[in-house]
Amino acid sequence: MFPNHETIGEWFIGQDWMKDFARRWRASFKVLALASLGLPGAHALAQQETPEDKGLRIARESSARNEGFGDHTAGMTMVLRDRQGRESVRQMRFKVLEVQGDGDKSLFVFDQPRDVQGTALLTHAHVNTQDDQWLYLPALKRVKRISASRRSGSFMGSEFSYEDMSSPEVDEYTYRYLRDEPCGELTCTVIEQFPLDEKSGYSRKVIWQDTGELRTWKMELYDRRGSHLKTLTFTDYRQYLDQYWRAAEQTMVNHLTGASTVLEWTDFRFRTGLDDGEFTQTALRRVR
Repeated sequence: MFPNHETIGEWFIGQDWMKDFARRWRASFKVLALASLGLPGAHALAQQETPEDKGLRIARESSARNEGFGDHTAGMTMVLRDRQGRESVRQMRFKVLEVQGDGDKSLFVFDQPRDVQGTALLTHAHVNTQDDQWLYLPALKRVKRISASRRSGSFMGSEFSYEDMSSPEVDEYTYRYLRDEPCGELTCTVIEQFPLDEKSGYSRKVIWQDTGELRTWKMELYDRRGSHLKTLTFTDYRQYLDQYWRAAEQTMVNHLTGASTVLEWTDFRFRTGLDDGEFTQTALRRVR
């Protein structure tokens, strides 16, 4: 029995946390309703939104704008530079499959140089649990699972970690809006992300997104001790299917080592008919 013979609905409504939830929901709904009508009260009510609520709202909107692409493929050149400016170049293929209700599945396959040819990384991203990742090493003819504790390690000698090669999901972080500021000719919203995964290699990320299209232009990554470890920048955005923006170049700079890695993307093709069978451990062994 519930206290004072209340029904379950009456009991829930009487709880403080439920009252607070209802209050916050009504406030958010009112802001959206006024904003959609262009009424002056929308701005005042929007000011009641906490930095955490605003950061989460923007993250969800950004994620929603990228939904529905189905699948896509691309070519990629990876350029590794050490502190002295010496370079090594690798060629890869990439494909990704959108998964409804869960994280995306993706596959990177190295084509050149010969010493890494056939090496492949398969990732199954998840919404509420840790991602699954497997690395196929052709020299050993073996599929190796990437443990959660190793996801912060370097991906094939680059400044990108295995964690960086997985598509981020909104529910994997908490958020805090910091400010709006100019970024080139655009205005960017600056938001902090805090990973919920205790085994993440990062304590937080600071992200710059333009207020119009919500494209990410810069990301500062901080290690577990809070030091500014790396900076990732995005340039030369192009739009596909009149909706989906993709950066043609991404540059990751390691501030501790002075090394950097550039990813140059080409030949994006969307809705090519990929299926689940191409993103399995068995398929990983057959990659050519």
